[in-house]
Amino acid sequence: MKKKKRIASALLAITMGVSLFASAAYGEVTDSKETYRVIINGPNSDKVKAKESTGVRWDFGSDGFSTTVNAKQYQALLKNKNLAIEKVPEVQLDRIESASKDKIGTTAITSLPSDRTPWGMQAIYNDPNITTTSGGAGIKIAVLDTGVYINHYDLVGSGEQCKDFTQSSSALVNGTCTDRNGHGTHVAGSALAHGASDGLGIYGVAPQAKLWAYKVLTDSGSGYSDDIAGAIRHAADEAVRTGSKVIISMSLGSAGKDTMIASAVDYAYSKGTLVVAAAGNDGYTANTIGYPGALKNAVAVAALENVQQNGTYRVADFSSRGNPSTDGDFVIQERDVEISAPGKDIQSTWYDGNYNTISGTSMATPHVSGLAAKIWSSNLSWSNAQLRSELQRRAKLYDIKGGYGAATGDDYASGFGFARVR
Repeated sequence: MKKKKRIASALLAITMGVSLFASAAYGEVTDSKETYRVIINGPNSDKVKAKESTGVRWDFGSDGFSTTVNAKQYQALLKNKNLAIEKVPEVQLDRIESASKDKIGTTAITSLPSDRTPWGMQAIYNDPNITTTSGGAGIKIAVLDTGVYINHYDLVGSGEQCKDFTQSSSALVNGTCTDRNGHGTHVAGSALAHGASDGLGIYGVAPQAKLWAYKVLTDSGSGYSDDIAGAIRHAADEAVRTGSKVIISMSLGSAGKDTMIASAVDYAYSKGTLVVAAAGNDGYTANTIGYPGALKNAVAVAALENVQQNGTYRVADFSSRGNPSTDGDFVIQERDVEISAPGKDIQSTWYDGNYNTISGTSMATPHVSGLAAKIWSSNLSWSNAQLRSELQRRAKLYDIKGGYGAATGDDYASGFGFARVR
């Protein structure tokens, strides 16, 4: 049995200052060899000219377009008073590792999971004796993360789309979604791992669902917000093109709201997808929920730990909290936690073919994504809004009363409660 590595609070966080896009000072000195990822916006005539000279990575319509420019082009753009030019900052992986110094991902398959249906599966199925999971047929789960090792024994055959949004040569590369980080593979496993053909592997919530593995962050855990926004829109467009029911699962976030990502989430929701996102790992202070989870059109997921308090599971201290002033209204507003799910000490698939146990609202998110897929597969006529209402209804059936800020009813720590299979 391979020694398990533990990683705490594994939320992908966007590093930023006052706003996600930090504008450069006019006329700043630049290195002639440098390149810059920028967002360009302004009157259509000026944007057309800019596109002709710089090219386009992502076109967000009224929100502008992104591109990569060299120093000379950048200076020329800054001189055009009709254009708004903003640099796109990198997205960073915010991970706190344990004291263990063991190397991760350097070995072949050396172990079976310690539990094929870890505590999160037992909890969400409300069955401590469950040995396998089921459901999700006909539903697609788009995991936007560090990629996915789709040939893991417990995921092989589930991958329907595999796309890379992080390469500099092209905004979208089909057929590759390699994960050398582990986070994305772990998330995918909790949502839909099928236990392998021999049944000895690990199970996710909805093993019959299909995986759309979208790599939006590099192996080091960094990327750009325009690529995330582009991937969200692409998943929504693919849902329409293929006539599919799609759940977009994002275990990533930022302390501040970004216009491009917010617009993309609204777009995806309008196209019929359900957007599920991590609440963040900045708890237990109030109003620490991150974006895009904090958006009204995203289901924000808080993390539970396998501890009973006041007769229920307990919200983890690290789990970000929402707005206490909206407690008790059972209405989702911006910066509200919506649903809770298992997120502490979660065992799942890893990018080297093995298994790993990590924690964070990142881990809670795919539990809800998998549950949504399982419910939707049995109610294919439902809209995304009806599916969301059903998740909320089920959450109310298991009110969370454990953890800082948790209270009877809708609260800023656990939201409506813990939505389960039964």
